[in-house]
Order: sequence, then structure tokens, then C-alpha cells
Amino acid sequence: MGLLKKGKKKELKIVNRGGGGGISSDRPQYVEKLAPCIGECPSGNDVRRWLTIIAQREKTKINEEEALARAWEQYVETNPFPSSMGRVCPHPCETACNRTHKDGAVSINACERYIGDFGMEKGLKLKKLTDEQHPESIGVIGAGPAGLSFAYQLVRRGYQVTVYEATDKAGGMLYWGIPFYRLPADVLQKEIDRIVDLGVELKLNCKVGKDISVDELKSKHKAIFLGIGAFKGKLMKIPGEEGSSVYTGTDYLFKVHAGEDIDVGKSVVVVGGGDTAIDAARMARRAGADVTILYRRTRVEMPAIDSEVEDALKEDVKIEFLVAPIEVKRDGDGKMQEIVIQRMELGEPDSSGRRRPVPKEGDTYNIAVDTMIAAVSQQPDFEPIPEMGPTGRWLEADEHMKVKDKDIVWTGGDALDLGIATTAVGQGRKAAEAVISMLSGEHEPYKDERPPVPKERIKLDWYEEKARNERSHRPVEEWLSKPSEEITMGFSQEQLFAEVDRCFSCGSCFGCENCWMYCTPSCFKKLSEQVPGSYFSLKIDTCDGCKKCADECPCGYIDMV
Repeated sequence: MGLLKKGKKKELKIVNRGGGGGISSDRPQYVEKLAPCIGECPSGNDVRRWLTIIAQREKTKINEEEALARAWEQYVETNPFPSSMGRVCPHPCETACNRTHKDGAVSINACERYIGDFGMEKGLKLKKLTDEQHPESIGVIGAGPAGLSFAYQLVRRGYQVTVYEATDKAGGMLYWGIPFYRLPADVLQKEIDRIVDLGVELKLNCKVGKDISVDELKSKHKAIFLGIGAFKGKLMKIPGEEGSSVYTGTDYLFKVHAGEDIDVGKSVVVVGGGDTAIDAARMARRAGADVTILYRRTRVEMPAIDSEVEDALKEDVKIEFLVAPIEVKRDGDGKMQEIVIQRMELGEPDSSGRRRPVPKEGDTYNIAVDTMIAAVSQQPDFEPIPEMGPTGRWLEADEHMKVKDKDIVWTGGDALDLGIATTAVGQGRKAAEAVISMLSGEHEPYKDERPPVPKERIKLDWYEEKARNERSHRPVEEWLSKPSEEITMGFSQEQLFAEVDRCFSCGSCFGCENCWMYCTPSCFKKLSEQVPGSYFSLKIDTCDGCKKCADECPCGYIDMV
């Protein structure tokens, strides 16, 4: 669904005969529902729409290439990073997919990557929505997924946008925090270039608070988006950690991506259980070290993406659970020698809902180690711009991403709290919508009020059993010998077309013809021009309220009202 556009509703002329002799006074009505994949997509992407554009290509009489191009155009309405998100998003949309209750969720993320790579291969360009040029100038601090998403939505609507990035590369954590074997640098760069080509002014190596002041930004711009991410890693406050051979997870990954030659030695310990810990451990393996992850809880509580944990284990990364370092021991020259490890057990749940790790009194052991990487937490660095910082650890914003107690400042991404890149993209889009609303005074930010369509409304038995398609991987023995090459492969076109056909089209007509076939009074008429979600017109002046159409609608599109 597009930014600032009201949801489209089918205009139906309903003629009710008053129920004279009818079975029921209720009458059928087309009601488009909110599919669970859309509802759970952090970027607000209309997943069902672009999937069904491809799946229903023959019914709507468009060829394969046109269907893929239209699907790409639909996708980038809300998210300009289909290829990148198709590689790194942990896809909560799939967890929500109604098909999980039959034979496995639709492989949405793999389909996402396919259409993203298709658009890149075909040289598809992001489009401006207007030729009008607004006089207002907008500033963005940070060229991460949140800031670039915000800039994209504004520049395509005719606003002047300048992005200030402190480093020499745009992309934020997508570039500096994710290994290239997961997200190749050239893939991300091409998607960034498309945004910049729309007219975004990107100023690299420009640190706000040093190269340009906050006051100067406020004088230049009508609105400012703060998307600085959370690059500042935290150490563990244990004796001996201050010194050589100790890195935070974000610092280590940043240095590796910057091309620094870091000698981690033969033995590396990584502390933490999140995605940064897994990425740092796998990067250290590529440096030739033996790597052990120490995590203070169990595998059940580990927040890292499960498939990434499994891949780390395949690379011989060792994981020790219910342990935590409590001291770093160094020799007289300050060189790291050992780490003292405390064994833990799980107690009562803490504020995160996970059981709190509790030390086992007196149960410790030592291990020899050359380097320790602490990937336990990270936060935004407001030191260069204290006037923009929060009173606590994180910024606070309202539902439209407006920063509390800060005039003309919006935010998104890890400046608010640690999250996934797709969430940052969605927050950038929401902030852009709110800024456009403020500047134009003509629109209200879009709010999706479609009713959800739960699994109970889906006729699971109507759909044919179809096995889920899975992505392939390069041979495991090549993962470390070719450290920068992408590990996970994309779908073939055959896999893509087979997978989109598994979509239930929850809550939207896909032209199954059940209503038309079961309707005795002939209330349904086939449309001459058909598009996904619109295959029939409904005339109910002959309807007797038998409810067969609603009962036989497999996707929950028809309601009796």
C-alpha cells in the first residue's frame, strides 16, 4: 500500500429485496482483509500483493517478465531494499503465514530476494511520484536503512533531501555490521545508488557535531531525521578487559569491513548470543582462529537467527551455554593470557521474559585465549550531538516517529532500540509520512484499518498440498576457503513460480470461481478486465442470502453483512 494513500475499497451497489421469501437477510460483501504476512511485516510491505501479481499472471494475462517487474514495483512502494532484505531479514512474515497450518509457510523471503535480484539484473529504476519540486529541505543524520528509507520516500515526492553520513560508506549496519558472505557489498551498493539517483544529496565523511553543527542543520532544514543507529558496543565491566586484544562486537565487525588487518591469534572467545555475536564469531573463523561463543543462557533463549547459529556450528564455531566471563588475566606486559569463566544456571524470568542467569557459587574455570570479542550489547553514540540525545539510553518517539521533546526531529532504527533492518526501513517510511503530513497540511498519515484474516477463515483443505521450496547453499567445505563469497543461493525461476503458487491469497480474491459456481441466483459476474483481487462484480438484487458464496470462499474474502 502506498504512502499517504487511503485503502482502496470496492464500490458496490447493493440492492436488497427486503428478504421477501429469502433464506437470510444477510447479503455478501467483498471485504479485503489484512493478511497475516502484511500485518507482521515490520516495513509494512504488501507481501500478498506482490506475491499474487506473479502467481495470478496467467489469469490477468501478463507475461512472466511483466509480472516480475510489476511485483518489484509493488514491493519498492514501501521498501527500496528488496535484494538486501531478501538476504538478511529474519522474515517474521513467514512465522505468521497461514500456510504454516497446512504444509509450511510460503518462502516469502526467498521470493523477495528473487524479485530484488531480478530488478537489479534488469536495471529497474526507482520512480518519482511527481515532477513537482517542493521548496522545503529535509536533513537526515545517518545513511543506514532507516535514514535511507526516510530519504527515499521524501525525495520521490519532490522534497529536497540531504543525508549526512559520518563514515565513507552508506548503508549503516547493513554495510558495517553484516558480513559480506550474507550481504554482498555490491548488492547493497546498487540499492543505495538507486535511491541516490532519485536526487538525494549524500554527504559522506560528514560527522554531525564535528563537520557541521546541529544548529546549522536546523537552520538549513525544515525537518531532521535522526538515524544514527547503535554502533557503540559495550564491554562487560569485568577486571582486565581494558587493554589490547579486547573488542566489542560492533567495533570488530567495523574494523574488518574497513579493511583493517586484525591479528586475533589462534584462539578467540566471543561473548553473547545475538546476531552480532554470531557474525563476529564467523568472521573470526575466517581469520583462521578457533572460536568459542560463551552464552549465559541456553540455546532456547538465544536471540540470534536460528539458521545463522546452525551455519556457525557447521563452520566449527563452538558454543558453550550457561557460562559468562568474570575476569581477563594478563601477563606483566599486559598481554591477554586467560579468561576466568563462571558457570551459570537459570533462575526466574527477568524484564525480557527470559529466565535470568544466576551464577553457580564457586563454580569457575579458566581458558587460554588470544582475543575476546564482547558482543553483549550496543547503543547509539550521542556524544558528538548531546543536544539531540535522550535523557536515558534510547530516544523516545510517538507512533509517527516524532522524537519527544525535540522540535522538527523524527527518528527510527536502532536509535530507538535494537531491532532488525526491516523494522528500521518501516520506521523511516512512517517518519516520512508524518513529515509530509506536517509540511503539506493536506494528508493524514495512512492507517491500515483492514480486518485481519485468521487461519479459521481459510479453507485449508481446499488448497492442494505443495511442498515448500528451500534455498540451496554452497558446499560447506567452501565457506571458509572462500570467505567473502555468498553462502546462501537464490531461487531459480522455476522455484519462484512454484512457491508463489503456494500463497493462499488470504483475504483477497484470486479468481477461484467458487462464488460464481455455487451461486444459484447468478449474483456474480466475471469482469472483462481482471487484476489480482478483482475478478467478479457483485449484484445482489437477486440474492436470497443462502451464504454459499461466503461458505465456499477459500480465502475469507466474502463476508455476509
